[in-house]
Amino acid sequence: MDKIEKYNFLPYPELKTNRLILRCLDKTDEEEVFFFRSDPRILEHLDRQPAKELEEARAHIEKILNGIRHGEWIDWCITLAGKPKLVGNICLWNISIEENSAEIGYALHPDYQGKGIMNEAAKAVIEFGFKKMKLKKIVANLSPHNLKSITILEKNNFQKSPIKKGAETIQYFLENS
Repeated sequence: MDKIEKYNFLPYPELKTNRLILRCLDKTDEEEVFFFRSDPRILEHLDRQPAKELEEARAHIEKILNGIRHGEWIDWCITLAGKPKLVGNICLWNISIEENSAEIGYALHPDYQGKGIMNEAAKAVIEFGFKKMKLKKIVANLSPHNLKSITILEKNNFQKSPIKKGAETIQYFLENS
């Protein structure tokens, strides 16, 4: 088998579940992206300064779309079936060709949390990562205080890696069986 140099995410792989459509980010999503990059409830466990201007959301959208075009990562908008407005996002990034692995990351609008939406989206993305990308491992790096994310990971059979002394983040992993 030939060594994979980079992934090709074009044409963009839209994913569908019972309630959700995971689609490509679009420039028309700038208001929602700004909300996700500025709302303190979403940023609580992320090491990032809140966005202050809509232009920052536009720049982020362009960065994400560029990374997708170049096979550096894949990022989906989470939408409810029949409603195009994004309620969250989920991605596979920090892709390592050498280790055949990627990191999963996600965020969900606070109004939609606790409804099983992220769990449903995560299952679809994990399946994509293992079946389509042929990854051997998916990891998640997060704050040990992010209990909602930990719950989602554990529901999807991720295992906690041993904690490194002095680490500010913890890691969970899932291996393709």
